[in-house]
Parts: sequence; C-alpha cells; structure tokens
Amino acid sequence: MVVFWMAAGLLAVAAAAVILLRAARAAPEPGAEDPTLDVYRRQLSEIDDLAERGLMEPAEREAARAEAGRRLLGAAEASASGWVAPVAQRPWILAAAGVVGLAALGGYLVLGQPGAADQPLERRIEAWRSGRLTDLTPPQLAAVLREALKVRPEVEGFRFLALAEAQSDNPAAAARALRRAVALAPERADLWEMLGLSLLSQSGGEVTPDARDALAQAVRLNPEALAARFHLARGRAASGDREGGVNDLRALARSLPAGDPRLADIDTAIREATQAPPAAAAGPASGMINQMVAGLAERLKANPDDPEGWVRLVRSYAVLGDGPRRDAALEQARRRYGARPEILEQLEKAAATEPMK
Repeated sequence: MVVFWMAAGLLAVAAAAVILLRAARAAPEPGAEDPTLDVYRRQLSEIDDLAERGLMEPAEREAARAEAGRRLLGAAEASASGWVAPVAQRPWILAAAGVVGLAALGGYLVLGQPGAADQPLERRIEAWRSGRLTDLTPPQLAAVLREALKVRPEVEGFRFLALAEAQSDNPAAAARALRRAVALAPERADLWEMLGLSLLSQSGGEVTPDARDALAQAVRLNPEALAARFHLARGRAASGDREGGVNDLRALARSLPAGDPRLADIDTAIREATQAPPAAAAGPASGMINQMVAGLAERLKANPDDPEGWVRLVRSYAVLGDGPRRDAALEQARRRYGARPEILEQLEKAAATEPMK
C-alpha cells in the first residue's frame, strides 16, 4: 500500500510538471487569441443550425442567441493577459509543486493509517444500531433505517427515513421513502402532503406535475391541509391562472385566525402572484431565471437565517427589474439583520444593482 501511494504521489508531481511546462510555453505566444471566443462563436452557429432544423422555437432561439452574444462580447472586451512568470521563477514553481506532493505523502505516512483494515458498511451500521440513535447524524440514521426497513417495512419507518433523508439534504431519497409510505398507507393525507413538499424541495420550489398530484391527493383526503393548499394555489397562479390562484390564497388566509404567522407567507405569495408578469409573456430564458429566483425565495422561507441568501435574492430581483419584490425582500432582510451593519451594507449594494437590459 505504501509503495502504491508513493508511486501515485510521484505520478502526480510529474503530471503537474508537464502541465506547468506546457502552460508556460503556450501562454506568452504572441498573437494567440482567447479560445473562449471560438467556443461562443460555435455556440451561435449551433443555435442557428438547431433552429433551421426545427429543433428550437423562434423565441428560444432569440433568447439563446442573446445570451451567447452577450458572453461573446464580454469575452471579446475582456483584456486577456497570459501567464508571464519570469523564466527564473519557473523552477521554483515546479519545486513547490513537488514539495507539496511529497509533504502530503509524508503527512499521510506519519499521521495516516495505511495498514488499517477496511470498515465495511454493514459493520458500521451495526455499530450505529448498537449505540444511541440520538447521537447519530442524519445520514447515519438514514442508513440504519434503510437496513431495518429491508427486514420490516413499516409506514412510520419510511416516514422517519424520509425525515432523515431530508435533513441529510437528499430530497430525492426522501421522496422515494415517502412513495413507499403512501403505497402502504394511501389514505394518510399527512404522507401525501410530505411527499408533495419533498418534491417541491427537489424541484427548487417549482410546483411540478408530480408535486401537484401529491398535494392534491392530500387536500382530497384532508381539506384542511394548509401547506398543500398553499402550494397548490401558488402553483395555480404560476401556471397562468393568476386570478384563480390568488382567490385560493385569499380563501386560505380567511381560514386562519388573525395574528397567525403563516399569514405573512400568504400575503407575500399574493403580492408575488399579482405583481408577476403573465406566464405567456415570459420567454424560455426569463422563465428559467424566474424559477431559480423563486426556488431561492422558497429556501429562505424554510431557512431564513441565511444572510448570503438574502443578499442574492435582493440582487436577483434587482437584476430582473422587479422593484416591488426587491423592496419586500430587502425590508424582510433589514428587519432580520438590523443589528449587523456589514450585512445591511451588502443588502443596500445588492438593491442598487442595475437591472439587465
């Protein structure tokens, strides 16, 4: 094993030397054009070719050409500067690369355990099961539950597995576990609602057909499923039936008592639905961008303690030219981070970002 790692380290050093020498030889060549320009030119040609063959709609073609053209102009205007390290410094750079590789190998031999036996997953899972489940991390708990459910599949087991997978940032696995759960207990509205929310998390907040079907099933089984009703109404407005979606949201707000904290989210959804441009007017590129921004907004609703996320959201709304939603997000972030001036400064700069033309 030690011989293998020594050979691997030497090969890595040799590869680094070859790459650096080739880069040093190619970078200062006079008259060399940035290869990025050829990439964007080929993109423009391929876009036209796809459109001529009927594989791309005219609106999609225009959006794609505009984006590729913008990147081409940006690359053409950028002042390309090659690597101009003096010849006398290059041996030192190679020596530094070699020293780093040898130091990593030496550190592994001193601090690592090259002779340690393998630890099969089954053995680790058995050790986790014999300890306290409350001490396990979400991925470890999910592994234990998966093994247990192979022997004894139960509805609650799959529900707990879905929760562990969700906490492990694995919404796809959480959705799979919930599909197993609803197959065993198709009459449980709470499982259908959890499945719909998991699919929403997987799609970045977009109400996909699968998510809509799961949420609709939850409402059929339990008309008071508030989270399912909320996202169904939001999806209805986003799909083009703005009036129907807003009416559903207002009906949901009327069913809640005054002072309920969920009213704030409903008011925000109503404001976003009424201020958003019609779905038919948005091109493919803008639709994709709006979906990404909507996904970021959904993530901040679930986890609002994310200052970088709030800065990105405010900047995104500013770039899109969506003043009302930019101001609403900025106000929420100001209230949350009023005692942190460095974040407030970033938020103000983000809000002042020029909208894209």
